[in-house]
Amino acid sequence: MSKFTQLTLIQFRNYRQAVFDFNQQIIGIAGPNGSGKTNLLDAIYYLCFTRSYFARPDSKNALQGSDGFRLEGQVRISVAPAKENKISILNDAVSTTDADQLLCIVRPGGKKEFLFNQLAYERFSQHIGRLPAVMIAPDDNQLITGGSEERRKFIDTILSQTDADYLQHLILYNKILQQRNALLKSGQPLSQISAVLSVLDQQLCHEAAPLFEKRKACLKILLPAVLQKYLVIAGKEEGLQIEYNSPLFSGKLETILKNSLSSDLQLQRTTKGIHRDDLDISLDGLPFKVLASQGQRKSLLFALKLASYDYIAAEKNVIPVLLLDDVFEKLDQDRMINLLRQVTEQTDGQIFITDTHAERLHSAFEQLQKDFQLIELSGK
Repeated sequence: MSKFTQLTLIQFRNYRQAVFDFNQQIIGIAGPNGSGKTNLLDAIYYLCFTRSYFARPDSKNALQGSDGFRLEGQVRISVAPAKENKISILNDAVSTTDADQLLCIVRPGGKKEFLFNQLAYERFSQHIGRLPAVMIAPDDNQLITGGSEERRKFIDTILSQTDADYLQHLILYNKILQQRNALLKSGQPLSQISAVLSVLDQQLCHEAAPLFEKRKACLKILLPAVLQKYLVIAGKEEGLQIEYNSPLFSGKLETILKNSLSSDLQLQRTTKGIHRDDLDISLDGLPFKVLASQGQRKSLLFALKLASYDYIAAEKNVIPVLLLDDVFEKLDQDRMINLLRQVTEQTDGQIFITDTHAERLHSAFEQLQKDFQLIELSGK
């Protein structure tokens, strides 16, 4: 498993300087809005992914009036033996004795350094997957109600943590896609750009093929697990269906790009490709985001995230850190206890949970008979 034992924040968001020691599997973080609960979780996420969960530029994460910040985490990473059942939660990880040090420094001027045990990474992407994590936050409803980009990001985040080759193919694909789009926007006639366009198309196809195959393989395992999780959380069968939709199911990308060239030139962007992949979600044959209630949307969000947690744990043989930010605000007591039971009784991975009410956390974990550590933040 991945377990944080200590976290130090210097000039990060609303923290001038703070040190937190963690001594339990379950850590509750309570405090009023604006006290820094979400910022604390995002600091942990930062050390797992080298960036903020909320897509904020590094410069926007420094304490107001400061030019940079520093995050340091002491972490124990335990690797479990491989199992035949690749979707099961891993509960028998072997603990390591020494803590590893994670260090992120953003210096004045915006230069960022990321170090593991005092050794700096040449590329930040080399760190992705070393300390896997899954986060659930209030704005994650966009995964259900938003555009296809949100669902692709969800898939990419899972695979980037479990497959280093996938991440490199994705980085290259996006880089080539940007170059192709820039060429289409240049306004030059096709006769002048056809040769360069042909080269970019070949490169795009080369990177797209493994991405498509890896997404198919992942979702073949993940989507049935999502449906099963949803059934448990919702408590009844509701006709939920989820399918992977990609233009590459209809043929090779090379042919697709040729057939869409006319519209690409007109719209000045690449209209077809794996960057248009999506998850089609329906309820009794109708679009989920149109028909579903708020409770059904919440249930699906948790099902997607918890299934991804299981998938990453099985693929990496390392149980991820689970970060839950104010997820109980619009849940009734029964759904809250059901969700907590899902995430606490099936794994011994480390879980961070924020809430505005310390009493609610106390009550919930006493009901589940779980030991936990409570950190209370003031609003000052």
